[in-house]
Amino acid sequence: MFSRTHAPSIENADAEAAYLKKFLSNKDENLFMGSFESFQSAQANAPKGLKIGYDEADSADALYSHQIYNWDYAPLFWLSDAMSAGHTSIFDLGGHVGIKYYAFKRVLRYPEQIQWTVCDVPSVVKAGERLALERGASAQLNFCTDFGRASGADVLMLSGSLQYLPETLGEILSQLAHKPKRVLLNITATHSHKTMYTLNSIGDAVCPYRIQFQDEILADIRLAGYKRRDVWRNDGKPIQIPFVEGGADAFYFGCCFDRVSA
Repeated sequence: MFSRTHAPSIENADAEAAYLKKFLSNKDENLFMGSFESFQSAQANAPKGLKIGYDEADSADALYSHQIYNWDYAPLFWLSDAMSAGHTSIFDLGGHVGIKYYAFKRVLRYPEQIQWTVCDVPSVVKAGERLALERGASAQLNFCTDFGRASGADVLMLSGSLQYLPETLGEILSQLAHKPKRVLLNITATHSHKTMYTLNSIGDAVCPYRIQFQDEILADIRLAGYKRRDVWRNDGKPIQIPFVEGGADAFYFGCCFDRVSA
């Protein structure tokens, strides 16, 4: 499970065994384990007996915090900028039950005609629709399971979700007939010199997890026809893959790109 360049010492072997036990019994921490050749390999090597992926997790009905964190302020700025420019269709890929819709609404004045669409797995979509009805948000907040509906959106936003998707952002954008005017990433797992694949425990399930070479992510967006507006690092949001070479060098970042007019 753990990738090494040399045989572990007895002390390291004991530490790895203790961490594996912690990973398998995890309920409320954001933990990472192992190094794999691909997204598919990570999924295939998930520990037996554990649920795999958000659609299998019991977390769809969990009450997520709508708190605004310090790493949210850069995307808040660029989302506000988009709305000020008249952009009203937001496609929130992997936005769970509308976490950022509710959180950002506390400080942003949404246009009356805003249409915020969250795309996620079926169990999460069902929970999100139920919550939107309860909170009277259904006129502005809707849900789907098809990321193809991002075609023609004013803003494509991915906040903490890209690393869970089997497709890279370049692959996602290439499948859209009409590319969004703005691409807004945040809390995106990345690495300064390579791409890594690992497993992430989300408490009641494990998910394959891609930590993509940052230069590759930025190049994919540029090649899709976008120009850079801003790039930032999400300081204060930790990520570490123990017992894996390079696992301490991963970090989270965000960026804003605008489509170049034809």
